[in-house]
Amino acid sequence: MTTESPCWFKSSYSSNGGACIEVAVNLAASRGIIAVQDSKSSNGPVLSTSVDAFASFISGVKTGDF
Repeated sequence: MTTESPCWFKSSYSSNGGACIEVAVNLAASRGIIAVQDSKSSNGPVLSTSVDAFASFISGVKTGDF
């Protein structure tokens, strides 16, 4: 059995001096999760959330709920 590793990326808008997050969406299809980490700490903790919860979060950000 192989273990799929997260493929991290940052937004093209993240040029604010390092206060960014990285997101790995490649695990959505196989595991149903989105992984998130602090871009300054690539060996630090990873937050994993469901695809639906992440989509709700992004929707809230776009509509100004947060």
